[in-house]
Amino acid sequence: MAETEGVFVEPASAASVAGLLKAVEEGLVTRGESVVCTVTGHGLKDPERAIKQVAMSEPVAATTEAVARELGL
Repeated sequence: MAETEGVFVEPASAASVAGLLKAVEEGLVTRGESVVCTVTGHGLKDPERAIKQVAMSEPVAATTEAVARELGL
């Protein structure tokens, strides 16, 4: 969910969304219906997954010019 929806929840919290996906596959929920999935917690309870998803960038010199150049300004 973090990658596609911008919501970084703990794995157990995503169970409601997984249940919804299964309900859609089984035809229990159809297009146009309103559904609410409550997700709680934060993904940092699973730090290893978060670390695997982040690409390390090259260090940038601690100068205004270097930071501006890195940001394309």
